[in-house]
Amino acid sequence: MPIHDPVADYLTRIRNALQVKHSQVSIRGSRLTLEMTQILVNEGFIEGSEFVEDSKQGEIRIKLKYDAKGNAAISGLRRISRPGLRKYVGKSEIPRVLGGLGIAILSTPKGVLVDKDARRAGVGGEVLCYVW
Repeated sequence: MPIHDPVADYLTRIRNALQVKHSQVSIRGSRLTLEMTQILVNEGFIEGSEFVEDSKQGEIRIKLKYDAKGNAAISGLRRISRPGLRKYVGKSEIPRVLGGLGIAILSTPKGVLVDKDARRAGVGGEVLCYVW
């Protein structure tokens, strides 16, 4: 069955895995999901990831991150721009998530960037999701 919104599928799989305290989750591989995963690793929301080749498009295995008490490093994921209603922002309108405690992931002409990197680069784009 084809996935019509890979970003929503990506976020839902992570959200569901965190709710049941899985240590890792597998997600279909694509350039966009690989870049989003790399951002989550760089920002410290997940421990790591590994790309596994298969006969189709590959899959990403994401190792989820928890603290000593078992609380997930990601407390929230929210899809912003969706296929039925795209959300684009200019460089001066890039949102701050929870006053800077969370991140916004944007798809820009310079690639997939975190909100602070997009502000620094002076580019706007499509707001894919919020992570906090």
